[in-house]
Amino acid sequence: MFDLHRLRLLRELKHRGTLAAVAAALSYSPSAISQQLSQLESEVGVPLLVPVGRRVRLTPQAEILVAHTEAVLKRLEEAEADIATSLTALTGTLRIASFQTAALALVPTALTLLRDAHPNLRVEVTQAEPSEALPALLARDFDLVITEEYPGNPHPRPAELDHEPLCEDPLRLATPRPIDQDTGPMDALRALADHPWVMEHVGSPARHWATALCRTAGFEPDVRFESADLVLHLRLAELGHAAALLPDLAWNGRPPAVALRQLPEGHRTRSLFTAVRSGRGPHPAITACRHALQQAIGPAS
Repeated sequence: MFDLHRLRLLRELKHRGTLAAVAAALSYSPSAISQQLSQLESEVGVPLLVPVGRRVRLTPQAEILVAHTEAVLKRLEEAEADIATSLTALTGTLRIASFQTAALALVPTALTLLRDAHPNLRVEVTQAEPSEALPALLARDFDLVITEEYPGNPHPRPAELDHEPLCEDPLRLATPRPIDQDTGPMDALRALADHPWVMEHVGSPARHWATALCRTAGFEPDVRFESADLVLHLRLAELGHAAALLPDLAWNGRPPAVALRQLPEGHRTRSLFTAVRSGRGPHPAITACRHALQQAIGPAS
């Protein structure tokens, strides 16, 4: 019988990449992690790690063990959900990660609903982009992640995660200068070809989508301002410094303070999802959180 704690350390190493990262996440020393994995190798009777420079790589046999460990942990989370469902009061801690606009527009209202319905549930929220939050969800740093997908840029969906649709968030062109109302969506974009733009950082799904949209309109955007903060995007557009592509959630229920134009067909909405680890979905804290987020969409829209 293999030691489950050591198997979890091996799984952590697969998801976090280095012994140092595992040690930092679990408040151990790297040498303690290494010792535990060496003992696991003795239990299994085959090498599990191969040195690669200053790092280590999992052997095929280690990958087999991790796959079985994932299955065991999934069953344990299902057991935890069943026990929580059998109780009359919802307790414990729920750790949520959300990107900025959802954190501003949806999460505070959802927190109020959860506090009123389940006062004994502790909810912790971290603002994090999906590119960081989803791997951290797999590594068990979070219990639920609010994530987004831009048109034509779907995120990978590992089998270990369960995605549930949350809402469709319209995307619009924020025009810092007047454009004839009779101008079509593609021509409205072209009318701003010589104007400065604000976009998210290179490499982000939002930037990839926005750049591709401008290129479809026949121009390379002059991106003078880069930020993951959509509140800054909104402010720069309001003051006429930059054209921007903004989701409706960025207004957080307030009337828009800048002229907005519809985007071309196929580029008009981004999709929002909640993601949890497979087996975790039936947990009443997850169910309650997803329900609260759905309720929060009404006031935010």
